[in-house]
Amino acid sequence: MSSPTPATPKPAAAAASETVKPSNFLRQIIEHDLAKGTYATRHWGGSPGDAAHHAQGGLDPAKIRTRFPPEPNGYLHVGHAKSICLNFGLARDYGGVCHLRFDDTNPEKEDVEYVNSILDAVRWLGFEWNGAADAAPYQASDYFDFMYRAAECLIEAGHAYVDEQSAEAMRDNRGDFGKPGVDSPFRGRTPIENLARFREMRDGQHEDGAMVLRARIDMASPNINMRDPAIYRIRRATHHNTGDKWCIYPMYTYAHPIEDALEQITHSICTLEFEDQRPFYDWLLDRLCEGGLLAQPHPHQYEFARLNLTYVITSKRKLAALVYDKRVSGWDDPRMPTIVGLRRRGYTPEAIQLFAERIGVTKSDSWIDYSTLEGCLRETLDVSAPRAMAVLDPLKLVLSNWDEVMGAGTLDDCSAPLHPHHPELGQRQFKIGKEVWIDRTDFEEVPPKGFFRLYPGNKVRLKYGHVIECTGYSKEPEGKIREVHAVLVPDTKSGTPGANAVKVKGVITWVAVADGIPAEVRLYDRLFTDEQPDAGGKDFIESLNPNSLKVVRAIVEPSLASAKTDDKFQFERHGYFVADRVDHAAGKPVFNLAVGLRDGWGK
Repeated sequence: MSSPTPATPKPAAAAASETVKPSNFLRQIIEHDLAKGTYATRHWGGSPGDAAHHAQGGLDPAKIRTRFPPEPNGYLHVGHAKSICLNFGLARDYGGVCHLRFDDTNPEKEDVEYVNSILDAVRWLGFEWNGAADAAPYQASDYFDFMYRAAECLIEAGHAYVDEQSAEAMRDNRGDFGKPGVDSPFRGRTPIENLARFREMRDGQHEDGAMVLRARIDMASPNINMRDPAIYRIRRATHHNTGDKWCIYPMYTYAHPIEDALEQITHSICTLEFEDQRPFYDWLLDRLCEGGLLAQPHPHQYEFARLNLTYVITSKRKLAALVYDKRVSGWDDPRMPTIVGLRRRGYTPEAIQLFAERIGVTKSDSWIDYSTLEGCLRETLDVSAPRAMAVLDPLKLVLSNWDEVMGAGTLDDCSAPLHPHHPELGQRQFKIGKEVWIDRTDFEEVPPKGFFRLYPGNKVRLKYGHVIECTGYSKEPEGKIREVHAVLVPDTKSGTPGANAVKVKGVITWVAVADGIPAEVRLYDRLFTDEQPDAGGKDFIESLNPNSLKVVRAIVEPSLASAKTDDKFQFERHGYFVADRVDHAAGKPVFNLAVGLRDGWGK
């Protein structure tokens, strides 16, 4: 395998890298290491490998190596998106390479479906991995042979032993924060005895759970994670990559540092819950470097605070419960915090990258308000999304003097810019006639104070069209407004010399009955009403928002007839919408509300 060159970001990431990034403790660490030359003498063998493999290669062309190591046991969520942007972004900004590695050491929970969804998510966010556009991701399971060899090395050096206590006895003898652990009765076995027993485990001579391989460290350590942690267990399960080759599998805390070292990772960045595991991370790599298996300098682990986002849960187990209990339509339901859900909701890679940059990186836990994420989406869509008019709750408006003023059956041509700040994008075209659709909320029989839209006797402008004056309305038998009546004020069309002859305070959007297009519009809101739906052991199901989805039959302007899947628009006065990536089709348009024009949950 040829030596990969430092990653070239895709356009979204490239644009972000052109601006000065705010400093944080991780950037300071990397800059210190680069200035000191901490990793300047590292060699890279062209692919992951042991010390001998890398010694055969030249100096590593990547100044740093980071990694994003998801377990393929579910769909990635917004917290993973932060980690992706962090790890790939640091590699991009410091002339490095970020590895995508599947931590597939648990054969019972992993699936190729999740592997493919992760690949798609990273690409969509604008990044490429392992130093080349066509590079394959790494897989922890490809390192199983080395992990086994490393385990035998530890046994031979007296650093590991096979323990045959029951799981209950091991748990009891581990002690707690106030009581030191008790040595296993099997701890004193010789390396020869332990090696023979471990090979019996490998060869399938013992039942699942009958014994484990443990590191021999210190049963009295104040850090319970250092009290002889288990590093291998017997588990007969077919692995999606290695099949039935193995009936023993490494524990995550053992596999993870080895994976980092084989890949020559310099800065292994993880969340704070792994802080207590760092001593074992260092202990293990020190022992394997002493044995000559791994290259020095070995990786170092750094921890940052995970993303806590209000009105969101990120537990894979709880998200799976929402899917399997059919409380949402699937992993890509636009109310879900999964990356596929955010994408279907209308979020853009630029918005998520901006969000990750804006919330920063710290070592202390805090809560980020959901409005911050929504604000990043508004900010990116405001400059890019074409405009269009849509009527979400249609009420017919009849211009009673249209035939007299404009001519019977006449349709008047109107136009509007695709984007008010980008005239180079051109104009959109639509008609106005005797009958138009307006939003029901734009009319009041008796207007409340400060209401400047339609009510009897008031004048408003139909945006991009004419000034009209309301003359009355009619009702259904049950009292609901059936239609509104108005007259056209002549010579007031937008863009003509008389447009400003009549001053009005209200401007409303509309769509002509003649060329409006029926569309399904899905008005999504936050999935939970509680800021912290599962904090403190709360039942998150109890705070599900019963109004998180409302489906309406809307009328949209004809320019949207050509909308393609994933196209995004600002529906003027309503918010930003996206053509649904699953259900939208020519002749059957479906639009999802991505985000409103302002925060509707603001306190």
